[in-house]
Amino acid sequence: MLILGAVIVLLPLGVVFLTSFAPPGSTPDLLTRSGWTLVNYQQAWQRANFLLAFANSTLVALAVTGIQIVTSALAGYALARLKFRGRQALLLVVLATLVIPFQLLVIPIFLVLKWGHLINTYGALILPTAVNGFGIFLLRQYFQTIPIELEEAAAIDGANRLQILWRVMLPLSRPALVTLFLFTFIGEWNDLFKPLVFTTRPELRTVQLALAEFQEQFTNNWSLLMAAVAIATLPVILIFLIGQKQFIQGIASTGIKN
Repeated sequence: MLILGAVIVLLPLGVVFLTSFAPPGSTPDLLTRSGWTLVNYQQAWQRANFLLAFANSTLVALAVTGIQIVTSALAGYALARLKFRGRQALLLVVLATLVIPFQLLVIPIFLVLKWGHLINTYGALILPTAVNGFGIFLLRQYFQTIPIELEEAAAIDGANRLQILWRVMLPLSRPALVTLFLFTFIGEWNDLFKPLVFTTRPELRTVQLALAEFQEQFTNNWSLLMAAVAIATLPVILIFLIGQKQFIQGIASTGIKN
């Protein structure tokens, strides 16, 4: 059953890559590799200007991911360990943000960005998703699985809260941090909505926006279009394959404590 499910999931991706190697108007032989060509990849890379798009998407994805890790670690640690009035209510508010679609907030976010003169800047692509309720909840749950005795030992040695978080909690939370990194990076890499709404300058085009514009120009050239899709997809596939072990461990380890 698992093999059948994997085949069903991977079959469309296989068709994409197979078509991307085919000359226009033909299908390559999968077994003998006859008729395979890399011309589609070369043309797609040049015509879509993927170099600039890759640079923009990488910058935005890494910036959002880094800021989210910092904000999620600070807020998650506070909700997991600090005792203050209204902590549970604040946690419920954080969880409530997960059910609000980003599209529903686009108008107020746009007005805030316009007020701050951030439209058509990298700030418009980074700041709206710099804090995420999922990341806060994920790290909060993982922090609760770490024995509090380790923090007490560090406190006895003279460490303050920030030092405990940096030197004790975060090194022990590597699986959760990798999980958050993968979720955030892949989500930002695949995001089309923000660059489409908050930017109009060609030099701020991201990979998904470049791919959408490329699709409009080469709708009938399936080989070229599939090559562009493969180029846009390969980075996230490689990143996930590299971090899949930590990702699975992070997902399995969260939610043990309420």
